Amino acid sequence: MKKKNVKNLCLSAVCLALCMVLPFLTGQIPQIGSALSPMHIPVLMCGLLCGWPYGLAVGFIAPLLRFLLFGMPPIMPTGLAMMFELAAYGAFSGLLMKLLPKKLPFLYVSLVGAMLGGRIVWGIARFVLGLIVGPAFTFSAFLSGAFITAVPGIICHIVLIPPVVIGVRRALRSFD
Repeated sequence: MKKKNVKNLCLSAVCLALCMVLPFLTGQIPQIGSALSPMHIPVLMCGLLCGWPYGLAVGFIAPLLRFLLFGMPPIMPTGLAMMFELAAYGAFSGLLMKLLPKKLPFLYVSLVGAMLGGRIVWGIARFVLGLIVGPAFTFSAFLSGAFITAVPGIICHIVLIPPVVIGVRRALRSFD
């Protein structure tokens, strides 16, 4: 197995583990703990650091694994919609990082693009699930869930993720 594949598998495993642990930490913050979207952070980082296949896999597996281990998030409809949303986050962040120049402004473009794409996928998944199992998912519910109540998480992700990704990249270069 190539050294790069081993590195990506290890980073993906760390990101998946963070998806399990971070919700416990942010859940202790009343009012905004869940709004920080703690599972989104490691998935976005995984896509940015390891590429789209790893980000997609971690994003899809994380909500299901967390449900199986801890019973949260509830699998229907929240967890199932999150599986598609987080998979999209991981895939879009990795694809955009691959396609765009490797400069700091484009790290932010990749992150914001992935966040928008993932929210659209989440809205589509919630709409389809609403048709199948109910309750109906309206456009106002989409805007509220994807943007209005998500503002703390959006700010947290934009502030936190790029410096962490840059730091991890620098640390990994010192081991090459």
